[in-house]
Amino acid sequence: MKRILFILLIIFGLIPLAVRAEEKYTFDLNETEKKPYHAAGYVEFKPLLFGLDQDAAFYKLRFFNNPQGNVQLEGNGRVLLEGSYEKDILSLFARINTDLKYGYAGGSERTTFYEAYTSLKPSSSWRIDLGKKTLKWGKGYAWNPVAFVDRPKDPDDPEQALEGYILATADYIKSFAGPLKTFSFTPVLFPVYDHVNDAFGGKYKLNIAGRFYFLLYDTDIDLIFMTGGSRPDRYGLDFSRNITTNLEVHGEYAYILNSQKNVLDASGVARQVEAEAHSYLIGIRYLTAFDLTAIIEYYHNGTGFTQDEMKNYYGLINRGFNTYQATGNTAALVQAQQLADAGYSRANAMANYLYVRFSQKEPFDILYFTPALTWMMNADDQSWSLTPELLYNGFTNWELRLRAGLIFGAGNSEFGEKQNNYRIELRVGYYF
Repeated sequence: MKRILFILLIIFGLIPLAVRAEEKYTFDLNETEKKPYHAAGYVEFKPLLFGLDQDAAFYKLRFFNNPQGNVQLEGNGRVLLEGSYEKDILSLFARINTDLKYGYAGGSERTTFYEAYTSLKPSSSWRIDLGKKTLKWGKGYAWNPVAFVDRPKDPDDPEQALEGYILATADYIKSFAGPLKTFSFTPVLFPVYDHVNDAFGGKYKLNIAGRFYFLLYDTDIDLIFMTGGSRPDRYGLDFSRNITTNLEVHGEYAYILNSQKNVLDASGVARQVEAEAHSYLIGIRYLTAFDLTAIIEYYHNGTGFTQDEMKNYYGLINRGFNTYQATGNTAALVQAQQLADAGYSRANAMANYLYVRFSQKEPFDILYFTPALTWMMNADDQSWSLTPELLYNGFTNWELRLRAGLIFGAGNSEFGEKQNNYRIELRVGYYF
């Protein structure tokens, strides 16, 4: 507790001071003319400090043959570039991301197109896109169970840009007078072949997805489906409605046929379970008169693991670690790593979660300063994480963000078996 209190004192003691300054505005008629091209970018430097939990299962799995100390430093960088060009009914868009990492195992670099697609808009009602794109389906903030053709968000950083998939899609939109104000339909063709979306699921399949959108009685409603064989067929529904000007309610529901997962019994024997799965999310977003934003969400992951299934998995790691120390045999740890890659190590791999986030814009009239606090709990085993955060963007095009992730949980709980006790990160970002 002394260590945690010390970390919190450091974080909340670094509140930046803002200096009020007059801003002069000018108006140039040329600035109102729409240019056919757009270019922008973001550069980020992010050092991290991890406090390692050497008794945790995932520490043993990752570092069994390369033990680390109590703390670990890591340097990260990111360069995100995007550009677009529009001419008549044709437009092009591309976003390329480079991630740099330097840690205990050395350095790495990964560059990939997050998005790169061509758009054709033959009329005000139709738009056709072809290429690599992120669809951003769903209404949830931390999770999106109906985002069938998107990569999953990181609930610890849900606003981070995501890599898309290669697909062909169209949008048809129509407006009406009456209770139904807007209708749109978005069909999607989604191939999975060698070197084309090959990490998504079963290869050599042409998958079909679609979304029907309705603005009905001032409520946003989506009906969503996906079929084709790369993953089990699934159907979804989401909605969002402003109850008042400062209170919004949203939800999602996904039904998955023949969902499969590998589970272990108490002795570590794996078997594949296939069953229907129901996932859903319900949440609210509330903005107070003094600019405090509150987001609360409850998420049920129908494809997640139960407490007993996770406990059996942690038991496999611990037995494998003990065997490795005694004999050097890594067979059980190799099996555990394969299961981790198959789903046990994914973010929020269990069934029920509660997410609460508070962010306050410019408290005490400190300009350009936004503190936030995020709390996430596994409702099954009562383990949880707490993330205080300070954001300052008082310098033109610069963003400074200081965050700490504190983890609490008993043995055999999700957060209790993570490899870290805490994490401190500083993000220094520049937009251009």
